[in-house]
Amino acid sequence: MLIVLPPSETKSFGGDGAPLSLDALSFQGLNPVREEIAEDLTRLNAEQARSALKLNKNFDEEFAANQQLWTSPTAPALSRYTGVLFDALCPATLPPARWSRLAVGSALFGVLGGNDPIPHYRLSAGTKLPRREDPSAAAPTMKKRWSTAITEALAAIDGLVLDFRSGAYHNLGPLPSAATVRVETEEGKVVSHFNKHYKGELARVLCLNEEEATTLDEVVEIGRNAGLAISLSGPTQLTLVVQR
Repeated sequence: MLIVLPPSETKSFGGDGAPLSLDALSFQGLNPVREEIAEDLTRLNAEQARSALKLNKNFDEEFAANQQLWTSPTAPALSRYTGVLFDALCPATLPPARWSRLAVGSALFGVLGGNDPIPHYRLSAGTKLPRREDPSAAAPTMKKRWSTAITEALAAIDGLVLDFRSGAYHNLGPLPSAATVRVETEEGKVVSHFNKHYKGELARVLCLNEEEATTLDEVVEIGRNAGLAISLSGPTQLTLVVQR
């Protein structure tokens, strides 16, 4: 089982790992695109970065982080990302061996293993990043840059894939065979604002279970045993009902 989480705009700074090495990351087939995007990102000047990355708050810190992408310290992906989902997941309190059940979607790295060492960076799925060899040309979308690479990487996974990514990151590399989760209220309304929180809770429940789920029926059983109102609502669709 692999649970693919969305990333977060907010990330921790610092770390005690060696500088970024693409050879240390999972899904090695993504490295050519990773390197191209990373090089383009580090070569943005301040004006280009402010425009392309929509940087307003904390501009100096975020711009500096991108400039130092290849030299700054790294931390495991699950420690680097912060925010609502990762607060609910609380990876630091999960058994270390269970981190292998988790991956994170990324505009810069495509998809990462939970333990993959990465630096702080700023790049979103909706960014149009200029190419360094022709910065005056129309900047390509991240979807165009990744093309089919992420989909192919995920399709090579042997076993159950649960896709918890948000829309923009899902679109960078959709996997039709992966199961998705719809979070809704008891009245049947889709939960949007706290969607990530509940997906983080479900991911935590699945990681804490000693046995790894291999089917969606087992995902439902594990969730219900943990007190979650979860059901299989389609061949590749789970529905999680929450109280608001």
